[in-house]
Amino acid sequence: MSSETLKLAHELISRPSITPEDEGCQQLIGERLAALGFELESMIFEDTTNLWARRGRGRKLFCFAGHTDVVPPGDVNDWQFPPFQPTVHNGYLYGRGSADMKGSLAAMITATERFVKQYPEVDADIGFLITSDEEGPFINGTKRVIETLQQRNENIDWCIVGEPSSTETLGDIVKNGRRGSLTGDLTVLGVQGHVAYPHLAQNPVHDLAPALSELIKEEWDTGNDSFPPTTFQVSNIQAGTGAGNVIPGRIETQFNFRFSTELTAEKIQQRVEAILDKHSLKYNLQWKLNGPPFLTESGALVKAVQSAIEHECGFSTILSTAGGTSDGRFIAPTGAQVIELGPVNATIHKVNECVKASDLDKLSEVYYRCMEKLLC
Repeated sequence: MSSETLKLAHELISRPSITPEDEGCQQLIGERLAALGFELESMIFEDTTNLWARRGRGRKLFCFAGHTDVVPPGDVNDWQFPPFQPTVHNGYLYGRGSADMKGSLAAMITATERFVKQYPEVDADIGFLITSDEEGPFINGTKRVIETLQQRNENIDWCIVGEPSSTETLGDIVKNGRRGSLTGDLTVLGVQGHVAYPHLAQNPVHDLAPALSELIKEEWDTGNDSFPPTTFQVSNIQAGTGAGNVIPGRIETQFNFRFSTELTAEKIQQRVEAILDKHSLKYNLQWKLNGPPFLTESGALVKAVQSAIEHECGFSTILSTAGGTSDGRFIAPTGAQVIELGPVNATIHKVNECVKASDLDKLSEVYYRCMEKLLC
């Protein structure tokens, strides 16, 4: 644990901050930032701890965003090393959160410490938005902090989210946008009865099947230069009493859209309901918008990130909008330019989560170069 970045990552991983717990991670981060002149504001909403830290007032604001919470480790006996006992082995740092995303948090802090020391005369506005709710229901975390900042007209101009964006090697992929996510919970109603007397019942499984087939075959859009085509996936179906001789009285189906900027949630809802209505179904449908799509076009932040990766890694990065959602979906709608840049994501949420130890130092350098490009 020779480097400052590795030492800090070790301290953070040692704290079992399973969603929505923070276990003192934000206090540790806050102490490092306070020493650099940051003003700290703890925002606690319900069961979630958030930290908003800012240095400087009145100029364009560059912000690092991330989360201290991690997913549960599962059976600790399945791990090569205890999940909350960070261990360096064969050049890799093992531990829950090493890649997602305590390693990134450590790199953000050490990059900022170096920047402030190197450029004491630069009166730059720098912020940190840290939550303990990213891996959970995402209700009282970044979303609530952004709402609070918006209410007092405090705006982020550029934001780097430390999610593990890389695929094969550090910096090969960065996310300059994300698809929207829309979930539907559909209940189709029928009439329960005996399978031997179907004329006295109405089977909702049979009723739904043609409509579901049409939803699966529908071409929702063809995507665009930045996004792949919108996808529809059924994630859960449940019907029946468990008995083999009973026609069920209802079928419950859950599905999800990952959609591009070619569509809106409202348009998707209208098209789905039109298909269901065409099949004369008796149904209830509840929608949940997990986040709209967003895209950061080429501009100051994208160019700074591309330049920093070229300088530190020696190759050109690829811009991508693939993958799941992140807290960037709550920041981008404010008008901020948002990029996700972090370590290799091959082991996130897995047993034996790990990150190449040297990558954390390199990531700190990439973050530092990004700050130089934007703030100097």
